[in-house]
Amino acid sequence: MKAVIMAGGKGSRISASFPDIPKPLIPIGGKPVLEHTIDRLKEYGIDDIIITVSYKAPMITEYFGDGSRFGVRIVYYVEEKPLGNAGALFKIRDSLTDDFFLLNSDSMFDVDLDRFYRYHAEKKALVTLFTHPNSHPYDSSVIVEDNNGAVAAWITKEKKGTGWYRNLVNAGIEIMSPDALDLIDTEKAVSEEPRIDLDRDIILPLTRSGRVFSYKSPEYVKDMGTPERYAEVSSDYESGIIKRKNLKNRQRAVFLDRDGTLNRYVGFVRDPDEFELLDGVCEAISKINRSGYLAVLVTNQPAIARGEITYRELDSIHGKMDSLLSEKGAYLDAVYFCPHHPDRGFDGEIPELKIECTCRKPKPGMLIRAAEDLNIDLASSWMIGDRQTDIAAGKAAGCKTALIGCGDFTQDVSVGSLSEFADSVLFAI
Repeated sequence: MKAVIMAGGKGSRISASFPDIPKPLIPIGGKPVLEHTIDRLKEYGIDDIIITVSYKAPMITEYFGDGSRFGVRIVYYVEEKPLGNAGALFKIRDSLTDDFFLLNSDSMFDVDLDRFYRYHAEKKALVTLFTHPNSHPYDSSVIVEDNNGAVAAWITKEKKGTGWYRNLVNAGIEIMSPDALDLIDTEKAVSEEPRIDLDRDIILPLTRSGRVFSYKSPEYVKDMGTPERYAEVSSDYESGIIKRKNLKNRQRAVFLDRDGTLNRYVGFVRDPDEFELLDGVCEAISKINRSGYLAVLVTNQPAIARGEITYRELDSIHGKMDSLLSEKGAYLDAVYFCPHHPDRGFDGEIPELKIECTCRKPKPGMLIRAAEDLNIDLASSWMIGDRQTDIAAGKAAGCKTALIGCGDFTQDVSVGSLSEFADSVLFAI
């Protein structure tokens, strides 16, 4: 399987810090960021690589050569004039006979590429985007999925307005079928100097086919395109967080109840206007993010079964939650909710959801499902909430438990808030 790495950009935001070298040669941990990318590809048996270059191309080609020094085969396409961030794909189309990985050259990542590709193959996708929540979705486009994981909408940062959106961002790693290029009906693609934007000219038009999918993962992908993000990536590399977050490795998680733990308890929240984060929650979740633990929400939402709220309305509430967190640089790695309720007799109830399920807390189903999805070591993880049902679910799953507030429910620790847990428990481990 091939990989195409786009390495032609100038990197204007980071160039002030590294004026004499192109972006792909900026060092992380003593070696160029592009070398880290090649190492990750080789680890998964991807040793046939095409690199598209333009700005300071000779420095890149001289350093990497034919790739033999790194155990791979590298060929280059040199853009004599800028072709946009994807125009070169049409110039090398004849070399792309099978599905290929498409990557930027200015991101650090450590991702289980085998798992990513299996998802792509199962979906029979034309394009699969690696998507994730991150600490700065406000300056990126956000992805909206349908129930099958297909990309239903692509909301650019210019079009966000004042709405609430889930924190799901295209991370800049794709798997693409070469057939996707053949389906683009644009005069620019066949011109002598096609200036093609990957998102606007290729991926967005293909979303109408229903065959562009989102592969959602909490694994580490971060661009280092600004001095601030470069410092963050360098720190994460030195701490080992980048490697630890690969889903081949067992993960540790902090499972979080919602109402009364993250947001002010007002009964069942039925409208985004009723949702208000508690003081200190953003900062506490940001600390969890930086610790290397996954932050995973697990919440009972029986109002769905009772017909008092729809799935779409719940998604809007969680959109506000994501937006409020992201304003302070915090994010949830995953959200699980139980829509069931066992008792009947409510006006407008949904009969198929009025069941005894295995996911409604105090049962541990949501935690167990998350552990299966994200390779979580439950014994090394925490469940934190404000009710006995939260503690019981955590205990049943084999987690350590923390109760917010007073009560004796066999919890391991009691704290006054999520902030206290992050400061006095999590960082004391």
